Amino acid sequence: MGEDNQQKRPFGGGEMSMETRLLLAFGLMGLVLFATQYFLPKPPPPAPPKKAAAAAPAAPQEAQGAAQPAPQKAAAAQPEQPSAARIVGEKEETYILETDVYRIVFSNRGAAIRSWVLKRYRDSEGRPVELVNAAAAPKAGWAYSYVFPREKPAVDLNGVLFAVSQSSPLSIEFRYNDGATSALKRFQFEQKLYRGHLLSEVVSQGRPIEHHLAWRGGFGDRTVHNPTGVQKSVYYDAVKQKLVEEGVHSPDKGPLTVAGAFHFAGIEDTYFAAVALPRGETPLEFTAWSDPVPERPGGEEKPHAGVSLGGRARNEWTFFVGPKDTDILRSTDRKLETMIDWGWFWFIAKPLFLALHWIHDRWTGNWGWAIVIATVIINIAMLPLRFSQLKSSQKMAQIQPELQAIQAKYKGLSMKDPKRQKMNEEMIALYQKHGINPMGGCLPLLLQMPFFIAFFKVLSVAIELRGAHWLWVTDLSQPEASAIRLLPIGMLVTQVILQKMTPVASPDPSQQRLMMVMMPVMLTVLFYSASSGLVLYWLTGNVVGIVQQYFFNRMAVKPAPAAAPAPKKK
Repeated sequence: MGEDNQQKRPFGGGEMSMETRLLLAFGLMGLVLFATQYFLPKPPPPAPPKKAAAAAPAAPQEAQGAAQPAPQKAAAAQPEQPSAARIVGEKEETYILETDVYRIVFSNRGAAIRSWVLKRYRDSEGRPVELVNAAAAPKAGWAYSYVFPREKPAVDLNGVLFAVSQSSPLSIEFRYNDGATSALKRFQFEQKLYRGHLLSEVVSQGRPIEHHLAWRGGFGDRTVHNPTGVQKSVYYDAVKQKLVEEGVHSPDKGPLTVAGAFHFAGIEDTYFAAVALPRGETPLEFTAWSDPVPERPGGEEKPHAGVSLGGRARNEWTFFVGPKDTDILRSTDRKLETMIDWGWFWFIAKPLFLALHWIHDRWTGNWGWAIVIATVIINIAMLPLRFSQLKSSQKMAQIQPELQAIQAKYKGLSMKDPKRQKMNEEMIALYQKHGINPMGGCLPLLLQMPFFIAFFKVLSVAIELRGAHWLWVTDLSQPEASAIRLLPIGMLVTQVILQKMTPVASPDPSQQRLMMVMMPVMLTVLFYSASSGLVLYWLTGNVVGIVQQYFFNRMAVKPAPAAAPAPKKK
């Protein structure tokens, strides 16, 4: 598997994030808006294996929802000692263990996991989310396979048959002993929670063998767009109090290993995670992998993220495998919340999500209407700034004759002509005389940008909005599924109406028409493939802006435009 070629070096690398692209797009629009005042011409793998008849466990029983994991204390007390008697499986079999939230298929070959289904979450094809990539197994191994970073046992434990026993419907134990090598792997689950307890031991020739347990070949929902691009290996450095995430391309030149006191470590995608929480933050080895494997059987091979954890002969930890839901993460371990990336504007995104959550829980019961109400509240809060921008726009319209006179005075100058500096000085003096900020027209765009990016992050990372319905929209976290997307079209129409109602700096009809078309078209192109919830946010803002602008225009005082200065007689 390549474990002998592990490299220990700093992580790094990355691609331009969507937030950076959005900022560049807004910056470009702002530059265009500003420039037009001066330069425009005038005017289951494939299906979960069924458990063998000889290995059918007892039916799951309802258990009390415990607040803490309940591992078997007797087994965790002392390392298991090799037995003189052989303990091996007679034939390859699969075993199914179910809780309220999981359906897991184990195999006694290698004591590995063939399928791990989250029963309460659906992928984009309508099936329960399968976390294990079965197509990767022939090359990268099954989930919880063994990796031996240093000394290897005399036998390949990933290929041998383990003996299986179950002391309860919520636990399963795998044992192997051929007289020279012995291994134990025990899983214990909780009925209602997304967590459990793991114990793994390996002894060979009487010596403890340090080992890892791996989840390689990808993780999470493979039906999303670009699944490999959102898969990461992750650990939380307990000393630096910092989350470290590594994308699929970080280990391109070989597996990367880091050892330390980690509060948790594992693998994740946008909405789900599988992490280990060592007891007392004991030292742990973390290795990030990149395996070129297909997403589906027979598909094209692409790099997939992977992770292996351990480093001791006896590895024991609590594990969390489930959704990155804020409430679930917080109830398991508060540090797990750091896996939700709220982005640059986290100070807006996280309170915004909490506000949406509160509106959803207390008022609407629907995430779409929660977005609508939150957008209305945000726009009402920005009303004083919008009123200030309106007055600035009206002043700009009033001084247009004077601006045109200044521009006509220096007509025909090249961009490099020194006289253009004099023209700019006269225009600035005119702005100062009337108390006008020439960038005031960009103020609404600048104010919208942080909330726009914050909404984008909330819709991108909050699993609560994954699959959320609103009217005809089936998933607010994705673009509309129909060929004709009504929300972007509605946004285009309302943006044109709003542009037409808003005073513009130039009285030139051709420039007004250009601005009325350019701004809505640019925004529509930007939003057409965006998540439906994001488009709903902007569309609602446009509707609120139209209502506000209507009353502003009725109340606004419209003094006569300032007369352009008469040309001096020679």
